[in-house]
Amino acid sequence: MPAVSKGDGMRGLAVFISDIRNCKSKEAEIKRINKELANIRSKFKGDKALDGYSKKKYVCKLLFIFLLGHDIDFGHMEAVNLLSSNKYTEKQIDSMDSVKQSAALCLLRLYKASPDLVPMGEWTARVVHLLNDQHMGVVTAAVSLITCLCKKNPDDFKTCISLAVSRLSRIVSSASTDLQDYTYYFVPAPWLSVKLLRLLQCYPPPEDAAVKGRLVECLETVLNKAQEPPKSKKVQHSNAKNAILFETISLIIHYDSEPNLLVRACNQLGQFLQHRETNLRYLALESMCTLASSEFSHEAVKTHIDTVINALKTERDVSVRQRAADLLYAMCDRSNAKQIVSEMLRYLETADYAIREEIVLKVAILAEKYAVDYSWYVDTILNLIRIAGDYVSEEVWYRVLQIVTNRDDVQGYAAKTVFEALQAPACHENMVKVGGYILGEFGNLIAGDPRSSPPVQFSLLHSKFHLCSVATRALLLSTYIKFINLFPETKATIQAVLRAGSQLRNADVELQQRAVEYLTLSSVASTDVLATVLEEMPPFPERESSILAKLKRKKGPGAGSALDDGRRDPSSNDINGGVEPTPSTVSTPSPSADLLGLRAAPPPAAPPASAGAGNLLVDVFDGPAAQPSLGPTPEEAFLSELEPPAPESPMALLADPAPAADPGPEDIGPPIPEADELLNKFVCKNNGVLFENQLLQIGVKSEFRQNLGRMYLFYGNKTSVQFQNFSPTVVHPGDLQTQLAVQTKRVAAQVDGGAQVQQVLNIECLRDFLTPPLLSVRFRYGGAPQALTLKLPVTINKFFQPTEMAAQDFFQRWKQLSLPQQEAQKIFKANHPMDAEVTKAKLLGFGSALLDNVDPNPENFVGAGIIQTKALQVGCLLRLEPNAQAQMYRLTLRTSKEPVSRHLCELLAQQF
Repeated sequence: MPAVSKGDGMRGLAVFISDIRNCKSKEAEIKRINKELANIRSKFKGDKALDGYSKKKYVCKLLFIFLLGHDIDFGHMEAVNLLSSNKYTEKQIDSMDSVKQSAALCLLRLYKASPDLVPMGEWTARVVHLLNDQHMGVVTAAVSLITCLCKKNPDDFKTCISLAVSRLSRIVSSASTDLQDYTYYFVPAPWLSVKLLRLLQCYPPPEDAAVKGRLVECLETVLNKAQEPPKSKKVQHSNAKNAILFETISLIIHYDSEPNLLVRACNQLGQFLQHRETNLRYLALESMCTLASSEFSHEAVKTHIDTVINALKTERDVSVRQRAADLLYAMCDRSNAKQIVSEMLRYLETADYAIREEIVLKVAILAEKYAVDYSWYVDTILNLIRIAGDYVSEEVWYRVLQIVTNRDDVQGYAAKTVFEALQAPACHENMVKVGGYILGEFGNLIAGDPRSSPPVQFSLLHSKFHLCSVATRALLLSTYIKFINLFPETKATIQAVLRAGSQLRNADVELQQRAVEYLTLSSVASTDVLATVLEEMPPFPERESSILAKLKRKKGPGAGSALDDGRRDPSSNDINGGVEPTPSTVSTPSPSADLLGLRAAPPPAAPPASAGAGNLLVDVFDGPAAQPSLGPTPEEAFLSELEPPAPESPMALLADPAPAADPGPEDIGPPIPEADELLNKFVCKNNGVLFENQLLQIGVKSEFRQNLGRMYLFYGNKTSVQFQNFSPTVVHPGDLQTQLAVQTKRVAAQVDGGAQVQQVLNIECLRDFLTPPLLSVRFRYGGAPQALTLKLPVTINKFFQPTEMAAQDFFQRWKQLSLPQQEAQKIFKANHPMDAEVTKAKLLGFGSALLDNVDPNPENFVGAGIIQTKALQVGCLLRLEPNAQAQMYRLTLRTSKEPVSRHLCELLAQQF
């Protein structure tokens, strides 16, 4: 409703609005409104003619009631009569301001829909000047518009800083009576204040000293008002007041240049840590995570360590506990590392399953970064495996093996500690892996003790052999052959194990091959040859830990400031000798399980001879042995470098940078004619042959979780001639670069005849997209250039997260998505036999959850899911109605975004 200034003198309207706001219940509000409606109706129907002022007042009351959500079925003619009045004050009701406000909001909507259609240039100054408008509604709309525009062209709108500071200063320093028409529960213009603070976060601190000083005064005033007693006990008052406070703190953190303000902000947030409102505790913990990364406020944050630890132990809400764990991680330094790691280990025993792996990664990083001595680090990692072995990823135990290998002074202690840990009746398989590696390399350091003599070490490890997976058994076999070199007295015993029928005739080809080769090696090789082949692993190259890289990927591109605080503790002891990672500046926390592990297998440095190893991936689709792993096998870790070089960005952590001269969409040919048909084959499945001709076969194996995915592409040379200059490249047509991030790992430029090479793609869905990326493959065969372009099988449904819901919830949500643009429907003839089981499998492959007992017709299929992107989540409901008699389907999809509804409907309809 247009604002009414004091000059209008509409006291009756102000009293009515005040009465409504003071109602203590919905019933009281309805009663007051009905009373007023009866009064207005009687005035309009009365014999006495109303003057223009009275009509204006009553029409404004009806407008206010309508804005509250109540139906108004009279008064329309009185509003029309006002428009035809000869008096401008009656005709206008602030219409000019309304036009400017509507124009700004319309331009904002238009810019969001089509940015290129809004030419700025000469408009910039006029848009910025709206910040000086006397009408607060116009200013609010203008701030929203400028905030959106300046993100693309910040320099064009830089003049808005001084105007925004000036307007904010007037609001903050005003009393509630000064802005009576825009005061919300004793808080002057809270929405505009928040918008102005967010606008200022788009720019660095003001360069003008006067403007900066005025802004600092505003921020100090907000912090001072936060300490004042509340002027109302109503929740609306505290919500408005706290909204401004938290946005102020966000601006202070953004500037990170005022030590006094940063410390005051920290102290203010500390008061919220024990607030009765869960949301305030959550927001306080989240903001303090960022404050902990500032050199000015880090010490102030540390003073709240006991409160945060208590929150970790006692909070009922899992999201608050997770933020407490984030804050403990962010505030950790050498002075409190042992206390924080100890508390996180203690919490890990009862932690929610959804955040256990994240806690494990954080403990591993802190233990490595702030280790005072190596024995504490080893103890910590082994405790992690003991407490939460299922959540200890390969990066964690690879890392401890790397550090132990590189540090002579910890090897004996590590061997002794892991030997003792293996004596537990129930011991996690990851502990067996670590024990197998360490004892195989350094078991000789504890062999002098009769309690850990070579036969005892072998017996202890072999007692776990039958309980382990194939990969761990393979690692243990390598440990056994190492034992023969370290402890010749165990040779006969180990050879008997290798000679056993269960090994030589093992159904698993890898175990069988290792047993045969290790038995032969131990039998025919001389002592010198054996010592040379099985010598101790050399130190690994010093580099950044990949555990931090994995935690960054788990938290999303944004956890930079919290995970990698950028503070270099001169007293910290980086026991891996690596380089501290550079701080990140983006922020999008996304708590979740490990999305894919996104790790690549480095080439082994000195693998054991294995004649058949090169054939395991000749055809990825022939059998289980052809399945690519998401990381190096334990045996590869046992005999290879454990980590790739550290990159600069989270998405590039385990992918080689793409060549500098990658072709763009304009540099490649159009997709082959059958590209759409090939793409449709992968809408409901992730594995298969994408393309094949007489020269080349391209296979695909992929998996997706939430908004991340990993795809393996297998390029097979079907000829006997080597491919030269082989270059597969992923290309983003149109705006896809802003919607989908794809990091590729380069492949060898030569592919021998009959050979196969593998390319790894790490994929992140940034926002919903309609077109898939293109795969351009170029190479030379027999001197002749070859080129083809395919559509990469990455469609929006790959980022579906199935969602279970009861029938009542489904239909409630179905009704909520009832706008015409939210629904897409298609009636089509069946192109394949109508088999219920096949249909069910396709719907599950499409990504949605199938909901039973929801549709009254049991022949129909109902599904639900959420499209996960970095920017937002898109809920999706679907209903598929087959008509076997007519051989027809009716497919209906409803989502919160129109393009997604249409696109998903088209994708799914092509599958039946």
